Amino acid sequence: MDEIINDPEFKNDLQSRLFGFAVQAILLVRGLPKGKEYDVISWQFLKSSSSSGANYEEAQGAVSRADFSNKVAIVLKEIRESNYWIKLIIAVTANRDEWKKLRNEAFELMRIIGSIRAKTSLQRKFD
Repeated sequence: MDEIINDPEFKNDLQSRLFGFAVQAILLVRGLPKGKEYDVISWQFLKSSSSSGANYEEAQGAVSRADFSNKVAIVLKEIRESNYWIKLIIAVTANRDEWKKLRNEAFELMRIIGSIRAKTSLQRKFD
């Protein structure tokens, strides 16, 4: 996955980055210990991490600026939730290095999506 995240073309394509984020989430969850607590955390994390990209894809087909803005807001909520689960996993597991890389990507994605959301919110106010 590192070769995808470090690919310059991948860095500039938000759809690809969100897809790669979801793929990395799936791969890392496979390595978590087994147990009820990890089942709950894994399920919640996999839903939010995969939903981020799916909702961004849906935003690309928005029927209006307002629709796009609302869908991007959902993407931001989902990536923020993913970040929460990553922080929790880092706090309770021994294998933290790969999770910390994913957390860094989540932070970058939050900043990018947050910027898009802020710009679309401002545009809506002046339409």
